[in-house]
Amino acid sequence: MQRLSLSSRLALLFAACTAVVSLIAGVLFSRASEAHFIELDQQLLEGKLIGLRRALHDIRPSDSEVRLNEEMSRQADLTLRISGSDGKRWHDSSANLPDGLPRKSGLSTINSAGTDYRVLNAPLFPDRADSPQLTLLLDITHHQHFLQRMQRLIWLTVGLSALATALLGAWAARSGLRPLRRISAVAKGVSAQSLNARLPEENMPPEVAQMARHFNAMLGRLDDSFQRLSAFSADIAHELRTPLSNLLTHTQVTLTRPRSIEEYREALHSNLEELQWMAQLVNDMLYLAKADHGLLTPKRQPLELAEEVDVLLEFFAPLAEDAGVKLSREGDARIEGDRNMLRRALSNLLDNALRFTSVDGEIRVRIVDQPTGLSLTIENSGEGISEDLLPRLFDRFYRADPARHEGSNEHAGLGLAITQSIVRAHGGQIRCESEKGWTRFVIELPRGD
Repeated sequence: MQRLSLSSRLALLFAACTAVVSLIAGVLFSRASEAHFIELDQQLLEGKLIGLRRALHDIRPSDSEVRLNEEMSRQADLTLRISGSDGKRWHDSSANLPDGLPRKSGLSTINSAGTDYRVLNAPLFPDRADSPQLTLLLDITHHQHFLQRMQRLIWLTVGLSALATALLGAWAARSGLRPLRRISAVAKGVSAQSLNARLPEENMPPEVAQMARHFNAMLGRLDDSFQRLSAFSADIAHELRTPLSNLLTHTQVTLTRPRSIEEYREALHSNLEELQWMAQLVNDMLYLAKADHGLLTPKRQPLELAEEVDVLLEFFAPLAEDAGVKLSREGDARIEGDRNMLRRALSNLLDNALRFTSVDGEIRVRIVDQPTGLSLTIENSGEGISEDLLPRLFDRFYRADPARHEGSNEHAGLGLAITQSIVRAHGGQIRCESEKGWTRFVIELPRGD
């Protein structure tokens, strides 16, 4: 069974609310009208009772019949029955009085032969125990007919109100949900080739405008991710094309004629270097894929960051000395993390800094222990990085150097992406800053203790 649309649901909800409110109002009005008629009838009957008591007090029995007829003739819809204390009938003002009248004192309502009566029972002489009983009957059929007509009018009003509200509610809901249909139309047209479509937010209601704003932001993120994915695929092909071409060409040349064992061995060694580089590239890509799926689970072991940094600085010292670059470290902090992963991240940053530090430059590592965590900064002197390039430094296969070396067997542009994945796996963040001849990478990590 097909589910109702949102417009139909709102229309039915409006109709139901209107019907319930109209019904409650109609029932309350009907009850109030009925109570008002009962109050009027009671006042009329009690007034007539007082008149009858006065008329029958201290008169002769021979004149009582005449006096009663005079009193009852003043109101055609009112009849009287007088009974003795033993229940025997003494007088009926009409021959058509119903049988089985209530004998309990007070006001009551009965129906007899299609006629409704309001009945009032009271003693003729309240101060006497053997007083005759007066039973006054007031024909209220016209009252009941009025209440029945009013009830039919209430039901008709409820039905028409519900119908009118349903129609108006459907129109209002359809008009109010027009922005949602526009969102649906835009979403229907979204594809890999049209991720630049956006929803106008200026003419939308505040609630829908907020959703449109989030929808546009989602499209922006999808567009950016798709562009990055496309660039990533192109970068993979670019990085693998040259080494594969080298392997293919070198192998074909080697096989053109018979060669000595030494020549074959040299050819295999040359191919091995290309294959090792390709294997490292594939391993790095698999590492990043694991990071994207949250599969990097660093070991938690207490580490002294100063000791770990010193080990890496000692490793890079010969290269720094050849390049005339000074290495230094200051500060210390204790952290719980994965030694191998953190060393790999810091090694990537130091290698990157060493490659872009000018001759006679300096690389400084600064560790700051803070109450909320720790900060590790690796900065190097030299030519800075343009501000518009900073957000893309951690993209895969991205090189800030515009002179892209095709088929480079040294750097594929994955080091900073891997470093970012390792830092995030430890619950931290990394950012790059470049100003006044210094470029610094700042790592912020939680204490973990």
